[in-house]
Amino acid sequence: MFKRLLIANRGEIACRIMRTARRMGIETVAVYSDADRDALFVREADRAVRIGAAPARESYLRIDAVVEAAVKSGADSIHPGYGFLAENADFAAAVQGAGCTFIGPSAEAIRAMGSKIEAKRIVAAAGTPVVPGYLGGQDGAVLATEAAKIGFPILIKASAGGGGKGMRVVRNADEFGTALAAARREAMAAFGDDAVLLEKYLTAPKHIEVQILADSFGHTLHLFERDCSVQRRHQKVIEEAPAPTVTAAQRASMGEAAVRAAAAINYVGAGTIEFISEGAAFYFMEMNTRLQVEHPVTEAIVGLDLVEWQLRVAAGERLPFAQEDLAVRGHAIEARVYAENPRRKFLPSTGPLPHVKFPSGVRVDTGVSSGGEVTMHYDPMIAKVIAHGDDRAQAIRALRAALGECEIAGVEHNVSFLRNVLGDAAFIDGSYDTGLIEARGAALIPSADPRCALAAALLVVLCRSEDSVWQRGDAFRVNQTARQPVNLRHGVTSIAIEVEQVGAGYRLYVDAAVVAATGVTLEEQTLRARFDDEMYACTVLRDTDAVYVMRAGATEKFLLPSKDAALLEGAVSDGRVVAPMPGQIIAVQAMIGTRVRRDQPILVLEAMKMEHTLVAPIDGTLEALSLAVGDRVVEGAELFRIAALS
Repeated sequence: MFKRLLIANRGEIACRIMRTARRMGIETVAVYSDADRDALFVREADRAVRIGAAPARESYLRIDAVVEAAVKSGADSIHPGYGFLAENADFAAAVQGAGCTFIGPSAEAIRAMGSKIEAKRIVAAAGTPVVPGYLGGQDGAVLATEAAKIGFPILIKASAGGGGKGMRVVRNADEFGTALAAARREAMAAFGDDAVLLEKYLTAPKHIEVQILADSFGHTLHLFERDCSVQRRHQKVIEEAPAPTVTAAQRASMGEAAVRAAAAINYVGAGTIEFISEGAAFYFMEMNTRLQVEHPVTEAIVGLDLVEWQLRVAAGERLPFAQEDLAVRGHAIEARVYAENPRRKFLPSTGPLPHVKFPSGVRVDTGVSSGGEVTMHYDPMIAKVIAHGDDRAQAIRALRAALGECEIAGVEHNVSFLRNVLGDAAFIDGSYDTGLIEARGAALIPSADPRCALAAALLVVLCRSEDSVWQRGDAFRVNQTARQPVNLRHGVTSIAIEVEQVGAGYRLYVDAAVVAATGVTLEEQTLRARFDDEMYACTVLRDTDAVYVMRAGATEKFLLPSKDAALLEGAVSDGRVVAPMPGQIIAVQAMIGTRVRRDQPILVLEAMKMEHTLVAPIDGTLEALSLAVGDRVVEGAELFRIAALS
């Protein structure tokens, strides 16, 4: 077995691999960028080596830097995790060339399946059905012609990589050129390869994938299937195993097809065959020659540690079990917790994390802790929460309850959104498809509990009461009622609350309403109060000029007046468009002085490995734009301004 393992990745997957390595008695080496110097995975490793600056292309995507770090640290093996270099055949070859063992398949197998185009050709020859589409030349005019032949809607997909990057749904011919250019840019930025393929876009499909495991002695097994159909912008949000609508016959058929596909390239290690399914039919989409983000749900239902078996197989061990030894045990569901704002079209959120607390009693894979940070440079996933139950209903209940115990302050997040998805009727009955989130729309977006603002106001008043009598600013007046004003800002909304102490309790005046608060206590970070005789408890945090109220998985952030209000305006105000998050300008699509129409694309901002198109808010003239491709911007910075037509 290996003595020292270098993990060529970061965040939660690095931490997760370290747990298994530590249990197996293997030393671990972390590699880190400048942005991750103080990250949790760096602190948990036995050794850590800096490999470059914050941008991934200057650190985690540098094959030479990672291999040099392995040699320098004396590592005898390298685990790529997922993302970054995990499916880079040149990296696998470089690892072997440096005398280390690559924990994954051969460079030849990665190369064969690394191109979605080549992969489809291979599995089609092996008899696996593939989605109708086009796998040919890359000339734009040819692609447009082939798209028309396939028939809209079609899907443009990056040939290299995955995770929803370089993917666009095109519903008519007029959209094709713009979508193709965006998909190619995103693919080049994420994978260094802008080749694409076209597929017929199925309107109500299921995304089903089969986990496979193979050793170097010719034994290839499938570990059953996962349903990964809950997606947003082609990125998975919730995954479960086994798939709720797959029959025993379909399970066997998909499993056999997955094993054939892997055997066709002499695959060794853990991998995933992804299918798209409608009704009883299923079609091969791609193979991921690496560990998947959602691997914990498979581990839960089969009772295996996939990282352990990746290591054992790479060390030359034989799989000691056969297909008939494996059985599905219960049901598991995973939810991905992202730093993003569901109320603002899921824009990524960045910043420090002054408070993070995850639930007990379930599995949590994370790469952050209190005092950490979510930066603009990498994927915005904060954690994965995984629940296992005797059946699906039990797993759903356990996961919803666990998410309700999450406490995250400092960035926006999607925990309440995830709980809403888990409670949706289509999810509960298992009939959902990849269009669930789009179809349910606003019904899944969480709304703020108005009592959160009351709790925030009480915290501000209670904090004031801890000051000296001369510094309180508590509105004390001799022989008169004292009402303390508390001014808060929630998103773009200003909230004015007056708090009056009445005996041992308080009255809170909000607009025309008066709310009585009794039994108010603040113990450490837990605030309890009875609002108009209804008990309310929450976790609260005062952090500089912000107050965070956390309850039932939701976090509401309230800013105090000292915060620069200009940074808190919406992305659009009177023709002015500001950056909704930090990022880099990657495309400018209009010139100063030109007439533009409402919703016309003006700039493309890249942040957290995704593209965000900023459009004109009104019809008018592009009056101001001082940015160029390559410029970096901070959140709240003015990007451009549209002058309304007179």
